[in-house]
Amino acid sequence: MDFRLVIIFFIALTTSRADDFSSIYSDDVSNKYFPENFLFGYASAAYQYEGAWDEDGKGPSVWDWDAHNTNWFPVGQNGDIGPDGYHKTDEDVGILKAQGVQAYRFSIAWSRVLPTGLIDNINQKGLDYYKDLIAKLKANNIEPLVTMHHWDIPRVLEEQGGFLNTSLIVPAFVDYATLLFKTYGNDVKYWATFNEPKQTCAGGYEWGGISPQNLHPGFGAYLCSYNLLKAHAKAYRVYDEQFRASQNGFISMVIDTPWIEPATDSALDAEAAERNLQFFYGWWANPIVNGDYPEIMKERVRERSLREGYNRSRLPSFTDEEKQELKGSYDYLTINMYTSNLATYINDVDNAVNFANDISVLLTQPADWEQTAADWFRVYPPGARRVINWIRDRFGDEKGIIVTENGYTDFGNNLQDLDTRGRYHMNYLSNINDAIHVDGVNVTGYMAWSFINDVEWYAGWIVNLGHYYVDFDSPARTRTPKESAAYYRKIATTKCLVDSCVN
Repeated sequence: MDFRLVIIFFIALTTSRADDFSSIYSDDVSNKYFPENFLFGYASAAYQYEGAWDEDGKGPSVWDWDAHNTNWFPVGQNGDIGPDGYHKTDEDVGILKAQGVQAYRFSIAWSRVLPTGLIDNINQKGLDYYKDLIAKLKANNIEPLVTMHHWDIPRVLEEQGGFLNTSLIVPAFVDYATLLFKTYGNDVKYWATFNEPKQTCAGGYEWGGISPQNLHPGFGAYLCSYNLLKAHAKAYRVYDEQFRASQNGFISMVIDTPWIEPATDSALDAEAAERNLQFFYGWWANPIVNGDYPEIMKERVRERSLREGYNRSRLPSFTDEEKQELKGSYDYLTINMYTSNLATYINDVDNAVNFANDISVLLTQPADWEQTAADWFRVYPPGARRVINWIRDRFGDEKGIIVTENGYTDFGNNLQDLDTRGRYHMNYLSNINDAIHVDGVNVTGYMAWSFINDVEWYAGWIVNLGHYYVDFDSPARTRTPKESAAYYRKIATTKCLVDSCVN
């Protein structure tokens, strides 16, 4: 189908209905316009979206390996084909255009451009796929925000130790990042080296839940973070030295955390909430802003390690040179936000050696917060405003803060989702807008997760977060807009959450 016809088709599809959103409005929703240059967009990830897992020279990622060697996915619900985005660039850019967004955050599959993970084996067809996608986004005034690693390390690198192998992963990632800068840097303004490194390191090497599930409690997450942060810093410095003057882009790391607030007014619960936020968000933000891990993290892991009989901290230390390389290695701050928790202080007792006990905080969610399809995910809109303020207060906002993910998960494929997913976006965005206009926080963008249903990792498509339904039983993987798509289009095009706004 001609690309222009795709765009016309989707514009007609999303505007042919009477778009009445008044049923979800309430008096406390912000009626202020978002700033003129505020970026509204969508976010996605290569494994969840692309499919084509072994086409055109692509090598297997750790997730591809899991799909064919474990029973961790629902039967038949993995990324082999998924939403088949690899073959639907025109159609999906047409959707993005019709949705009126100004940005699209997507990830490049490392093993699609470097099948062995190493620079001596470049796959030109993989490079060309992303070049075509970026060109079509730019032609439609959609800014690419490119993530280099969204959990999908090439399997061949993982078999050699992955993020636990310092001498392998750091130079391999820097070579990979340099290739991306050379290939796409003239057209990409926003880069993110790693997505949710807490999940990569703790999920992959500490508590499980994401690939590769090579678990070493008490050690794996910390060694992974030491190597990942060094890789990030070196890639940032390569951009500084070789590309920034001509490309003028912005680089960061995508960091996630729930908002965490004290369960009571006690000083101990306040201490527990702050400690947990520093272990979740500060673990990554403090090194790239200030050059080292948060003091509370260094102190607690060292003290507990010595008490457990080790002669040094289980958290590796950065050298002075590494600290200097890390410090200031960001051009904007980020937050992936979905939910919130209440923190209760618990006594720090000697027990199993692991990351959770290093934090020693009990996290809960009140039963009266709306439950979504994920057991960890209840809805608490004020958390969006509070976590953004916390980030500003701890790490500054001079370079801007982008909400790089936010979305609502449900079961099935109910197209009538205005009162659930639509209301969720409205209320979270209202709090974000209050952070901007009332609190003066420099928030510059918001990427909704996601524009279509995708492969939600080990949950397959049992749960969904998309604004468009995907018929996974159809070879065409047909996309159909939900009510939330129309509402988000209204937000993206008017920069207003209600019928009319004021400046």
